[in-house]
Amino acid sequence: MSDARPQDPATLPAPGPDALEHSARLEALIRAQIQAGDGAIPFSRYMELALYAPGLGYYSAGSRKFGSDGDFVTAPEIGPIFAACVAEAVAPVLRQLGPSARFLELGGGTGAFAEVALKRLLELDALPDRYAILEPSAELRLRQRERLQQRLTPPLFELVEWLDGPFPEDWDGVLFANEVIDALPTPRFAIRNGEVYEEHVVVAGDGFAIELREADAFLGNAVRHVERRIERTLDEGYRSELLPQLPYWIQAVSGGLRAGAMLFVDYGYARAEYYAPERSDGTLRAFYRHRMHHDALLWPGLQDLTASVDFTALAEAGVAAGFDFAGYCSQASFLLGNGLAGVLERIEAIADPAERQRRHNEVKRLTLPSEMGERFQVMGFEKDVEFGVAFLAGDLSHRL
Repeated sequence: MSDARPQDPATLPAPGPDALEHSARLEALIRAQIQAGDGAIPFSRYMELALYAPGLGYYSAGSRKFGSDGDFVTAPEIGPIFAACVAEAVAPVLRQLGPSARFLELGGGTGAFAEVALKRLLELDALPDRYAILEPSAELRLRQRERLQQRLTPPLFELVEWLDGPFPEDWDGVLFANEVIDALPTPRFAIRNGEVYEEHVVVAGDGFAIELREADAFLGNAVRHVERRIERTLDEGYRSELLPQLPYWIQAVSGGLRAGAMLFVDYGYARAEYYAPERSDGTLRAFYRHRMHHDALLWPGLQDLTASVDFTALAEAGVAAGFDFAGYCSQASFLLGNGLAGVLERIEAIADPAERQRRHNEVKRLTLPSEMGERFQVMGFEKDVEFGVAFLAGDLSHRL
């Protein structure tokens, strides 16, 4: 996703009549939930409805999200290099687990990652027994199925299945999530008079507004835990995001993963940087047609809402779920340590100069600090397996 300067929402291109009508239906649903309670819902509930309300939320409805005609571009959509390097990193794990190993991808996008990963795992003699995609969007499932059926050989396509939830039984394998945690509905907190408050959404005229209410003990204790860890009291008026439910989410999605690995790629920071004094309004942002802005209450259902990941919290959650911490590095370092050098050699051998330049541009976008190379980070966990060399380049664990 873009890290450009935020735009004034007033300058955004206006949605068409059908899109506005769709958003109005979701607004009515949110308004009804607010009015059915005590006149407010936590921001995390608003974000959950805006992104995942059945048939209406941003990720569960039928609008295009990925690519040049969507709202943002993820690494697998840029080209094949990202997925090929991830396959290189997890191949040793899958080989250690043997022929019954599975691969679980959370949120499959357009299917671009699965296509390349399966082809590369075949080349590496590390195919899983099953390749499962946990995808909440029926429209995206259809796009994934069509793409993979067209571009994979029948034996490879037969490995693919779609799930509504984590594997219900015990399993061995690899869980992979690219830009998933940033879209988990997150509470937003604020410090007022030294106390912890939580942002709630209320009805305001024809739209919605933010109102602060006292945080419950769960969120309040989580904020105090952050303060103890960073050895600093958050300033008056400080606002940010915090996912106290992250450990429970990790335990839920990993399910009965007995032996294997988890790999997460997302944009974010270690905790001390996440809650730095200058980041006093948090990391929440909205994406609409490749434009980033800060009005999370605008056009529910038509824009992506996202918050950066606290990688220290992710490390704590993975270990609490029974995994060993395997490593933490930037996306650029991860790709360099997992086959990018071989990719560059193959790029130089491409005869077509236009295609060769496209691949060079892809590498730059994935690795340059000004692009995705440093903003996106990778964290791995392992249980009764070893990643091997996956995290040997550019270790950042000292920041956690």
